[in-house]
Amino acid sequence: MTQAVCILGATGSIGQSTLKVLEQHSEQYTVFAVSAYSRLDELLEICRKFHPKIVVVPNEKVSELQQRLNQEKLNQIEILSDETGLIEIAKHPDVDIVMAAIVGAAGLLPTLAAVKAGKRVLLANKEALVMSGDIMMQAAREHNALLLPVDSEHNAIFQSLPHDYLTTERTGQPQLGVSRILLTASGGPFLNHSLEQLSGVTPQQACKHPNWSMGQKISVDSATLMNKGLELIEACHLFSISEHFVTVVVHPQSIIHSMVQYVDGSTLAQMGNPDMCTPIAHALAWPKRLKTHVPALDLFATAQLDFQAPDEVKFPALNLARQAMRAGGLAPTILNAANEIAVAAFLQQRIRFTQIAQVVEQTLDAVQNAKAENIDIILHTDMIARQIAEKYIVDIGG
Repeated sequence: MTQAVCILGATGSIGQSTLKVLEQHSEQYTVFAVSAYSRLDELLEICRKFHPKIVVVPNEKVSELQQRLNQEKLNQIEILSDETGLIEIAKHPDVDIVMAAIVGAAGLLPTLAAVKAGKRVLLANKEALVMSGDIMMQAAREHNALLLPVDSEHNAIFQSLPHDYLTTERTGQPQLGVSRILLTASGGPFLNHSLEQLSGVTPQQACKHPNWSMGQKISVDSATLMNKGLELIEACHLFSISEHFVTVVVHPQSIIHSMVQYVDGSTLAQMGNPDMCTPIAHALAWPKRLKTHVPALDLFATAQLDFQAPDEVKFPALNLARQAMRAGGLAPTILNAANEIAVAAFLQQRIRFTQIAQVVEQTLDAVQNAKAENIDIILHTDMIARQIAEKYIVDIGG
């Protein structure tokens, strides 16, 4: 009996890796629905290959997509649009598994819809938990959804924790003999740059990650270490652990994907080649394992593993994220919104690389924090933070 999969963000790097794993195990999984934002050529190729029943695109792309599907004699595929369509496929009764891989705040409501529908949700959209962690985790408990991490670091932590850790009491304290989580970071492309050099780096340089193949936004986040800050917040929610029990460790080789320390002095690490197909396959089949094309780690070729503390003077975004998690409430939402606007401005060459964190810090100072009581308040605060971040970018000449 096959399981039906919905991929939110099918044309992105995570979506493409998911399709690669599904294709390898077509006897176990079918592609029921997919979404895409602007890459219609890639979406059309997915439709030719996997024949999903439903696709979701922005409203302005519906007519063009319908015409192209008709030309390909794929007009049996239903087209939905915008956020309404994303929510519809995420909670569709025929869907068993939802891959939440839309980048940024746009993935929040579809991911929450999948959780409330009690799906197995493979979480690659960290922003959904950053913005609404308490609400998302509460919904998962109430609706018996299985929320499994796909980010390589969180998946590594999940693999290194006791089997029933996610079902333990949520106290903020480590449970079941766990003492600390070690969240690894590659350090990004500018690990050895000076502060002066960072001021002049280009979007092209920032998007060239040394180990991973990723989209532009997450690549820039990796370069600023904001990605690690967002992952720190995500880890706190996923594993119900206070931020001071999470230590970020720079590990340039990206071979150890994260570690868990125990009270008896043990440290468990999950290791593997840097390929997202591994955590995707793990979350798809858990608690079983799926074969992937990813080769086993060659320890003799790896030879050396290095570790160091992050430089929070050169990369202040990490500390801003930790402060936002510590403050709680709407602070992580404000952080995330300002960062999305700042990264977009940097990619448009409106601000310098070093100004990304400045925009985030100014926005955190300007927007009043409060309790994140419901999704409406979160989304309203997200909108206000984006407006203030944009104003600050204009004020500094961007």
